[in-house]
Amino acid sequence: MAIISLENVTFSYDKRHNVLKDISLSIEKGEYVCVIGHNGSGKSTLAKLFNALIVPDSGSVTVDGFSSADKKSLFEIRKRVGVVFQNPDNQQVASIVEDDVAFGPENVGLPREEIGKRIDFALSAVGMESFKKSSPARLSGGQKQRIAIAGVLALKPDVIVLDESTAMLDPKGRKEVLSVVDKLNKEQAVTVINITHYMEEVVEADKVIVINDGAIVMQGTPQEIFAQKEKLKTIGLEIPLATRIADKLRENGVKLPDGILTEERLAEELCKL
Repeated sequence: MAIISLENVTFSYDKRHNVLKDISLSIEKGEYVCVIGHNGSGKSTLAKLFNALIVPDSGSVTVDGFSSADKKSLFEIRKRVGVVFQNPDNQQVASIVEDDVAFGPENVGLPREEIGKRIDFALSAVGMESFKKSSPARLSGGQKQRIAIAGVLALKPDVIVLDESTAMLDPKGRKEVLSVVDKLNKEQAVTVINITHYMEEVVEADKVIVINDGAIVMQGTPQEIFAQKEKLKTIGLEIPLATRIADKLRENGVKLPDGILTEERLAEELCKL
């Protein structure tokens, strides 16, 4: 069953130049979806549509049966879809971690006892319970982003949207954040929409959506998408590093199977040889 559905969506910030053009897509409950595209392709605008931060000029956005065109539905939509943005510092609202995580539940009027439970649940989910009384300003980039995710989790959303959330992190920080998100998806069936330009983040997704110049140009599994190397190249996107290395090795006579997307799989196939 689709938790998010877009039908023939068009959007413009200035009412003249369409940032998104006739977008139709469906995201199922429990899916891990990656959205990729070059800078300026419309990815972040799409993220804002998912939780009704903006509404389309034409077409429809439906979240769990609620239409973003109905102002009375906005609270229900935003309760179901949480967005984690690129810079965790921009999402920090308090000087203590537990107060930061409590911000969302407090604003929807949850009882104090329930807020306490939500704080503990969210910090435990991202592995940051020992930092409950810490100052966010003293945390690393990866830790700050995990706290930002905890702030979203405290509202217990059905969907988490990561809008380039790992772009400002080092490899260690990216790995921390993605590990948390993957665990939430697999163990708690949270629907994840990861908007990213890191191809290595895409390989474990259930579905990949490729956007170019405001339109969806490709949809499919990671294997299906990365098999279309030339088409990706024409729109300015790379294939994963492991895939590029495997291609070069094949060109030099090494017999490797198609569909290698990760370093682990590449190492495994090389060891077989």
